[in-house]
Amino acid sequence: MRKTDVLIIGGGPAGVVAAVTGKGYYPDKNFLIVRREKEVLIPCAIPYTISSLRSLRDDLLSDKILRDNDIDLLIDEVTGLDLDSKTARTAGGEEIKYDRLVLATGSSPKVPRWLKGVDLDGVYFIKKSKEYLEQLKARALEAEHIVVVGAGFIGVEVTDDLVRAGKRVTIVEKLPGILPLAFDEEFSGEAERILKEKGVNTITGKGIKEIYGSGRVEGIILEDGSRIEADMVILAMGYRPNTELAEKAGLKIGESGAIAVNAYMQTSRPDVFAVGDCAEKRHFLTGKPMALMLASIAVSEARVAGMNLYQLRGRPHLGVIGIFSTVVGGVGFGTAGVTEKYARREGLDIVTGLFETVDKHPGKLPDAHRLLVKLIADRETGIIIGGQVMGGPSAGEITNLIGFAIQSRLTAQELFSLQVGTHPLLTSSPVVYPLIRAADVIKRKIHGA
Repeated sequence: MRKTDVLIIGGGPAGVVAAVTGKGYYPDKNFLIVRREKEVLIPCAIPYTISSLRSLRDDLLSDKILRDNDIDLLIDEVTGLDLDSKTARTAGGEEIKYDRLVLATGSSPKVPRWLKGVDLDGVYFIKKSKEYLEQLKARALEAEHIVVVGAGFIGVEVTDDLVRAGKRVTIVEKLPGILPLAFDEEFSGEAERILKEKGVNTITGKGIKEIYGSGRVEGIILEDGSRIEADMVILAMGYRPNTELAEKAGLKIGESGAIAVNAYMQTSRPDVFAVGDCAEKRHFLTGKPMALMLASIAVSEARVAGMNLYQLRGRPHLGVIGIFSTVVGGVGFGTAGVTEKYARREGLDIVTGLFETVDKHPGKLPDAHRLLVKLIADRETGIIIGGQVMGGPSAGEITNLIGFAIQSRLTAQELFSLQVGTHPLLTSSPVVYPLIRAADVIKRKIHGA
């Protein structure tokens, strides 16, 4: 029987960060990661493996960080757990005795079994498998017309990369608009306009009813009965948490279908932790369970779990803010916290501030981009609870700054008083710094100025 102090099941970003963080806090403990894959992909870049990256090998997560931190790695699959005896069994016949357990089993694409034709040749999902994605890439580069179903982040990013490869693409979204859950209309409408400008046929407000073909994909049928011919279909309809191992072991599953955890990422068994896509998320503002899967959230949870394996310390996880960024047709989009749509649907009394400028000064400098910032604040307190950004390469880091403001519970007044460093080639003018000016709009609305 193999023995280790800490067993981590899953070798993606969450598993790696949990191990590295844990080893840093508890250097006298042994850490073992068990994962099925010989090679692990960097998940956020998977949509760009069709044309932006020359090879899937360019998207591999290096194991050097494990070697450098004296963390053991076993390529195998854990098939069973006995939580009472603290023993794991693997497909390769290993028995592993552990003291602490971290589940980082990730997620898998949702397969809509109700959808006729889902098993036809030419229907693909965005799986986190190098071998599978190599097949997808080869097929995509041969295809003439590709239908992408789902206009969330994955669907839009895959579409963008297919356009970069010169492909004719149709994207289908059941909800009204592109990126409909992450952005308000000022931003989602612009994303849709950009895709159309790039030649993408965008169909929103209509779902898919059927994929048709004789053994091989020939096209799709929408809910209204209209047909779209295609020789490849990519389904980007969301992911489900991989909880089978946890369920079989008797761990509690939460309302969202993921593994229930507390603020220290402990499951219903205090010596078992769960992090990443397999672990349930709670909204930072409402506390409601949510199914949000991002590598940035996963590693944040992994850091919390790693430092608290043997002693509860530090700050527990505060709930998920939800900080996203993406690129559509060369334009950066970012969102953090709640959208205006979500806030109003939840009955929150809010104030918004919108400000537009350019990301360099003067705006005539080469490669200057239009920069649009929207902030959302609680009316009574002025605390920032959401924000969105559209612009050039700086959009991602401005989004992160909004996320920091939300996490720190900064008010519009405090953002208005923000001291910033500026440079003509790097930032907007200090006279019209967008976060400050958007906060000023909110401040004036609250105080009736």
